[in-house]
Amino acid sequence: MKRDDRIYDLIRILRDGRLHTAAELAAALGVSTRTIWRDMAVMAASGLPVEGERGLGYILRAPVVLPPLILAQEELDALIWALRQAEAQPGPLGRGARGLLARLGTILPQADLGGEGPAG
Repeated sequence: MKRDDRIYDLIRILRDGRLHTAAELAAALGVSTRTIWRDMAVMAASGLPVEGERGLGYILRAPVVLPPLILAQEELDALIWALRQAEAQPGPLGRGARGLLARLGTILPQADLGGEGPAG
């Protein structure tokens, strides 16, 4: 898991307003507690309102608003592939899939919506 994805997941977990230990966060993300300590230092240095220390736990002291739609690349690939399959269907399903693909193209301009989906 890339650091950016992990930090996004950490923010998502910490948004509940509770105190979370590094061990708890590490188990949830499948990494070591040292990795959590480093990620928390990166988050604090970047200005996120995370507070805590080793042995006690971490908490967000102010709400953090995340962008409305962030997908991992493999999630986006799966979604696009499924929509490509559905757009070939007649009627409301096909129209809905085409509309959703157009909306995704607007929301996620970096997404490759022109291809046939992931290979393999």
